[in-house]
Amino acid sequence: MDTDSRKRTLLVTRHSPYRGNTAKSALDTVLAMAVFEQPISMLFQGEGVLQLLPDQAAEVLGRSSLLRQLESLALYGIDKLFVDAHSMRRFGIDLALCSIAVSSLEESQIRDLILQHDTVLGF
Repeated sequence: MDTDSRKRTLLVTRHSPYRGNTAKSALDTVLAMAVFEQPISMLFQGEGVLQLLPDQAAEVLGRSSLLRQLESLALYGIDKLFVDAHSMRRFGIDLALCSIAVSSLEESQIRDLILQHDTVLGF
């Protein structure tokens, strides 16, 4: 039995890294929650899996790279990171190419993951 009474949150990010500010907002939210020691997990789905690719060349778009923020998640104790296996296949991304360590989940496992959390935030 889990003795930690804090609410567990799952943040689902579905947006590509540099189309709008949604992906950055998701990362900012996760980091803010971590500062307050809230247990949080992340799931990358849809175009959100593109955030995991190295060498994004954000400077070409006049943006700052999200990779630094992603790579700092572990420093904030955010180590429960998951990726939708279907989305990875859709974009032809090999898990070994991801810039951070993530666990790949199939659809039924994602349903189970959602049920393990008290709150689910979608970005």
